[in-house]
Amino acid sequence: MGSVFEVAVRSEAALGEGPTWDPGTRRLIWVDILGARIHGYDPATGHRTVQATEQHVGAAKPRAGGGLVVNLRDGVGVYDPAGEDGGRPGAFRWLHRAPVPRVRGNDAAVAPDGALWAGTMDYGESEGRGSLTRIAPDGTATTVLDAVTVSNGTGWSPDGRLMYYVDTPTRRIDVFDFDVAAGGGEQVSGRREFAAVEKGAGFPDGLTVDADGCVWVALWDGSAVRRYTPSGKLDRVVELPVRRPTAPAFGGPDLTDLYITTARTGLTAPHPLSGSLLVVPDAGRGLPQPPFGG
Repeated sequence: MGSVFEVAVRSEAALGEGPTWDPGTRRLIWVDILGARIHGYDPATGHRTVQATEQHVGAAKPRAGGGLVVNLRDGVGVYDPAGEDGGRPGAFRWLHRAPVPRVRGNDAAVAPDGALWAGTMDYGESEGRGSLTRIAPDGTATTVLDAVTVSNGTGWSPDGRLMYYVDTPTRRIDVFDFDVAAGGGEQVSGRREFAAVEKGAGFPDGLTVDADGCVWVALWDGSAVRRYTPSGKLDRVVELPVRRPTAPAFGGPDLTDLYITTARTGLTAPHPLSGSLLVVPDAGRGLPQPPFGG
């Protein structure tokens, strides 16, 4: 069930995360959380950019008017479009600043209505200190889930009626009913298990949903990315040499290439590709990701 992967960007990122295809700039955006860096990669030219952030950055997503929204240690902020090329940051402002001691921003995703769903976690992964918060385009924040340990992958079904979510230590991918017309935390209901990762196979981390409604999830400490059908059945495994893949995302002009971020943090003898951005060409067909509306 393995697939042939290639190295898109050879890197030694401490904690690579959050790959996202930006159709406006035709590049793949990803972050090194602990390195406090936002990376950009243009697969057509090979051009790369690196933008430093003043805090650890859990995720960076495109904005509707250009620029980026970022999930930082102390909250969510936005960068203006100017200065994205060459790694020079545009003007920054906080959108929702709510620092919590020993807690940082982690994975995040943009919902069909343009809101950012931003997760947090305790640096020491203490149980129940994280959360999942919906950040509206105007900056209004609504905590949807509290008592989360490691808030990770979030994604939506092709019709927008389901939301998938990972709290990593539970070893589960959960699914919610999603009502885009509702307000705030009332958008989600009916939480239930979608799929579980057995002991010894690693822990579910970041995820993405493809055009067929299948859920792809990276397995931290599992050296693989898995695909589950809409019914929750495992039907494909992408085996990798790195121990800690962190998140998958479809990219390229046709959204057919599966990009995978990886990490080397905490490993005494990391694989030479740990921390690199990998890609599986022609792995499937992804969904266009909505930009943040703010």
